[in-house]
Amino acid sequence: MTGPSTPFEPLRVSRLSQQTGYARPFFQVQNPMKVASSAMEVMTDLRFVSAGTVAGDHDLETATQKMVARGVRSLLVTDAHEDVVGIITSRDLLGGRPGEVMRARRIRFAQLRVSDIMTGGEHIEVLQLADVLHARVGDIVATLKHSGRQHALVAEAEPHSGKLRICGIFSASQIARQLGVRIDKHDLSDTFADIDLVMSAQSDVRPGPDPRPAPTP
Repeated sequence: MTGPSTPFEPLRVSRLSQQTGYARPFFQVQNPMKVASSAMEVMTDLRFVSAGTVAGDHDLETATQKMVARGVRSLLVTDAHEDVVGIITSRDLLGGRPGEVMRARRIRFAQLRVSDIMTGGEHIEVLQLADVLHARVGDIVATLKHSGRQHALVAEAEPHSGKLRICGIFSASQIARQLGVRIDKHDLSDTFADIDLVMSAQSDVRPGPDPRPAPTP
């Protein structure tokens, strides 16, 4: 195998100058999150952040280890074709679902698989990216409350094949954290109640008087 016809050359370099800033991800804002902010600001965008996944036939210990390693509370569940078939959360792993399945099927914990306790695709709300682009944080909260779910997925069509793909994830706990709500509860209704308090406080804010001088008659 022959090498490149043009020799490799080092690029031009310079010294780091004073007052040099740094790039921030799209939709990152410096001001505190508001319920009227763009919904994109609270979406985990899988076009920029790699998705956390686990195969449905893996054991629960594997799912737990993956969540801990990535510092997340949910994973997309995939099949042999790497298509998304569900979602599993820390609430699924730590709640009563594993015990219920063990008793019903008379199996040991080590025999449980992710597919046994995950939320299957038929029970997951999927939003369209085209709608999310024009939505507000409060709209997403209303969507999650209406469905009674902790998470919602966002989908778009692949540009070339047209196949639907998951491109984003909304999490009630993530939204709460970005709104400044401390998350130390496992009950979803408590999380929504805390978010409602923030939303109510923000809706009570009224614009102050216009500082501009009144026009001369």
